Amino acid sequence: MLTYSEMLTLHDKALADTTALVDRAARGDLGIATPCVGWDLADLLSHMIGQNLGFAAAVTTGDADEAAYAGPDVTPANAVAQWDASAEALRAAFGPADETAVVHLAEFDIQVTPAVALSMQLLDAAVHAWDVATALGDTYRPDDAVTALVLDFARQIASRPGGSPGVFGEPLAETGVDPWLDALRLLGRDPQAVGA
Repeated sequence: MLTYSEMLTLHDKALADTTALVDRAARGDLGIATPCVGWDLADLLSHMIGQNLGFAAAVTTGDADEAAYAGPDVTPANAVAQWDASAEALRAAFGPADETAVVHLAEFDIQVTPAVALSMQLLDAAVHAWDVATALGDTYRPDDAVTALVLDFARQIASRPGGSPGVFGEPLAETGVDPWLDALRLLGRDPQAVGA
């Protein structure tokens, strides 16, 4: 099991990876489709930035209303600056957080520790990095420790009544061949369809 410090390091790497992808995306067409059905790159980046800001506010204050998770309008001119600011807000919130504190995530109406919130954010960062990379015609694969964490959470999400919520589509069956691709399948992505 990963320690909080280890998760912070992995999360920081995932944010850095995504920063490079956002920089690439901002130099192109934000209107291209992503693996998130109905969302183009601008929509996806807006969601990612909103999640970062909402989680950062909740971890910093112990709570944040749903409005804190609202994504901003994203354009090629402001995408990088908005992403960078949201990523720094996350680092500033999680870094000094009291691991025993209770954080209310209004978007999900649950109370968790900062460690659980960080795990959720790590999953979000890794999976959405893959979404952005895929939209750009590339691929993304986190390291083995992140893959193991995401797969464990993906199994929990997929097993809930009603399946995966929100941007995570209906779960697909695991193949047992590749844990990262299985995590994506459980979260409603079809890596085979995009040639991953």
